[in-house]
Amino acid sequence: MNRYRWLVVVVVALSMIVVSSSSSSGTTTTASKGGSAQCKSVPLKATEVGVTPSDISIQVMADVGSPLAPGLFQANVDAINGFAKYWNAHGGIGCRQVKVNVWDSKLSAEESKNGLINGCQNSLAKVGGSTLFNADVSPMTGCVDKSGAATGLPDLAGVANSLTEQCAKGVYVIHSVNEVCPVVLGRPRPFREPGGTTKWYVKNLFKGVKPHGLYMVPGDLPSTTASSMPIIESQRQAGFTFDDLLKVSSRDTQAAFTPRVQSVKDHASNFVFGGTNDTGLILMRKEAKAQGVDTVKLWACSLGCYTKAFVASGGTAVDGTYLWLGFLPFEEVKANKEMQHYVTTVGTDKINSFGGEAWMAGVLFKQAIDDVVASHGPNGITRVNLLAALDKVKDFTANGWLGKKDLHGHSPCFLILQLRNAKWVRVYPKKVGTMDCTASNVTTVTVDPAVEVAKIK
Repeated sequence: MNRYRWLVVVVVALSMIVVSSSSSSGTTTTASKGGSAQCKSVPLKATEVGVTPSDISIQVMADVGSPLAPGLFQANVDAINGFAKYWNAHGGIGCRQVKVNVWDSKLSAEESKNGLINGCQNSLAKVGGSTLFNADVSPMTGCVDKSGAATGLPDLAGVANSLTEQCAKGVYVIHSVNEVCPVVLGRPRPFREPGGTTKWYVKNLFKGVKPHGLYMVPGDLPSTTASSMPIIESQRQAGFTFDDLLKVSSRDTQAAFTPRVQSVKDHASNFVFGGTNDTGLILMRKEAKAQGVDTVKLWACSLGCYTKAFVASGGTAVDGTYLWLGFLPFEEVKANKEMQHYVTTVGTDKINSFGGEAWMAGVLFKQAIDDVVASHGPNGITRVNLLAALDKVKDFTANGWLGKKDLHGHSPCFLILQLRNAKWVRVYPKKVGTMDCTASNVTTVTVDPAVEVAKIK
């Protein structure tokens, strides 16, 4: 699944007030104070950077304010603020209230680095962030803790797209990680990819027909372009043949898709895979409809299209689109309590797939802090102990919402939805609340992304 990927109940008001203030380094959200009777009986201490007797500070860093993709990961910020709100209203975490420091990385390497510096100085950990351009992570990996040791800043990421972040020590990712670290650049190297979905498409949608078509490659950032190359190779190995691989920009207008649709017509392509954001596939499908394309059996996407905007803006043009998820969909909110907490706390107008992954990172943080408190007591909350607890987490599921996940790799679990009459409908597996978690769904491919990128128009 591409590392660059792009809602269903009533908002529930929780019994607390959130106060927001701004500083030169970002925005801080402070929740009300409180705690369980058990925690109040313990004399709490300031144990680490970002940990006081009353509060734990965490940072969510996300690409939000870039003109290239305005509001890209705003849902991550909303999710972590909501996560803090929920748990502060239910006694806090680690016998303390949770404060959220927000940093906008703006799709900028400089702002991402500044955000890591800010997180190191002011927060126990980074939680639920999504940054696509995180080239220099030394302020995070070399972060000094309260004792003066270069322990590092724990990073519980929603999405970690840059190779530098994916392979850094102390990074735990909810989204897919396809790199096999450590990485040796300049030659073909192994990647883990979710081949189960492509095999399902080939078996169920192309019976007796050879699937051949177009892959829309994200072209705005070198890292996102490169991250598509192993995906394309895994799809080749599963049976797809590519008539064309074409770069797409988030700034493209519908007119830019005229030659792309012409490629589909020239080759009579029977599939189009949108590896970009939701807007890219919307414009592609609208232009295809305008040109009367009727050969495509499979219009496919992944997290990038699981948005309200895709359904609302795409209209009838995007009907029939398939996508796959590694977690239970919002349409099945009643099937999982953790998903219910996210949806009801944040509100249906602010939730999306990236926000869901950010909330899951919050669940991971709480699970690890609970383990630290159980082993070391509420005054044992340090970065060293948090990292040790995170290293012990295996087959993470976010309380059953997420398919069992290696925090440094891929989950084998997936389900497939199709958009029918403006509603996402479960296609596979049929049973609500289930996923296909066959171990062989994850395959290993070997490719040199730099060489393959050079071949793309």
